[in-house]
This record gives sequence, C-alpha cells and structure tokens, in this order.
Amino acid sequence: MTTAPPRSRDDKLTLAEICTDLKISRSTFYDWRAKGRAPRCIKLPNGDLRIRRSDYEHWLNDREDRA
Repeated sequence: MTTAPPRSRDDKLTLAEICTDLKISRSTFYDWRAKGRAPRCIKLPNGDLRIRRSDYEHWLNDREDRA
C-alpha cells in the first residue's frame, strides 16, 4: 500500500479541488472571480487555473465570521 506524500502550503490546487471543497459549481467560482471575490489564481498557458494552498487557506481565514 502506498501513501500520498504530505501536501505543502505551496501545493497548487486545481479548480475542481477548490469547487469540491467549497461545494460550489465552476460557474459560481468564475462568477466570484469576475467580481474579485475568489482566491488568487495562477493562470497556466493552457488557460487552466491553479490556486496555491496557502492563498486558499488565507482566503478562507479572511471569510471567517468573527461574531
């Protein structure tokens, strides 16, 4: 049995991984991105998007309800 190597904070996540984690559709993510509300993205030469794990975690932390 093999185990996956531990993920580092600078791993790049795919759009599918982000959408699955947030339980949102791709169209919702693209809408958030168009409005400047999505996490920072890296656009690859083929047009695919990647999000650094550290940027994603920072983005999530900024959205915590501090009630």
